[in-house]
Amino acid sequence: MGKIIVAGSIAYDHIMEFPGYFSELIIADNIDRLNISFLVRSLKKVRGGTAPNIAYNLALTGQEAEILGTAGSDFGSYRQWLDENGVGTSLVRIREDEFTASCFINTDLSGNQITAFYPGAMAYDVRISMFDVPMDDVSMVIIAPTEPAAMSKWCDELQRIGIPYLYDAGMQIPRLAPEDLVKGILGARIVIFNEYEYAMMRKKTGLTMGDILARVEMVVITLGDKGSELRTKNQTVRVPAAKPVKVVDPTGAGDAYRAGLLKGYFEGAGLEKMGRYASVSAVYAVEHQGATEHRYTMDEFWKRYRENFE
Repeated sequence: MGKIIVAGSIAYDHIMEFPGYFSELIIADNIDRLNISFLVRSLKKVRGGTAPNIAYNLALTGQEAEILGTAGSDFGSYRQWLDENGVGTSLVRIREDEFTASCFINTDLSGNQITAFYPGAMAYDVRISMFDVPMDDVSMVIIAPTEPAAMSKWCDELQRIGIPYLYDAGMQIPRLAPEDLVKGILGARIVIFNEYEYAMMRKKTGLTMGDILARVEMVVITLGDKGSELRTKNQTVRVPAAKPVKVVDPTGAGDAYRAGLLKGYFEGAGLEKMGRYASVSAVYAVEHQGATEHRYTMDEFWKRYRENFE
């Protein structure tokens, strides 16, 4: 197996905890005149961005990963940390006149999140071309949420080059043009959504599960603490979520899930085992605040796997 390139946002996450419920403060009848403030009880700045988040978890599971994206003048310490943790950074472009993208995530007691995102250097991702990236030893590219124009460009280029990709439109579904979303999905090897994203995609594109599986090898829908559903043209499997020791922060669980999924995929595992690997990978992220604050050995991974699924 070759390396996996993760193309997506590179960012710092500012994680806040709101000691209440958004639903109690947001009045549906007045949603068109929304003017609200949340007094949070904690703030933590951590490393984030979809590309490093996924790549870090790939490295934890023993896979070779390299990130592709654009960062700002404040990326130096982040790059050093990634290099020290087995994530390749040679493909990262630096904009000295910009800051690295920043995400501000506010989570309530139910795990609901309100997020604001400043793109910063990420806005220049569209200037990156897959034709300029060495692909000789690449097994797959993950197209993760970043600047929508870049995501669409990369999907088109990878289809022309003939490199398989996992398509993870995620939080950018509202910003992607319907035709770009359809093309990105139908050209992918694997497509992944959470439950809400899948509903948004269906409404925006009109694509059915059958439409997608006629062209795509596998569709994955994550269901939070209810687990996940993995589908191919001939099989559907529902896999429960692994049990966390404690629930601290859901941020990054989906990114960790993708690493476990690909571990199983490249080992040639069946759908159920793939989903189980993904579930175990994800549960470590839930137990820590921040998407890359957790770590584990493969011995610990297998122990957690046996505790949940054997």
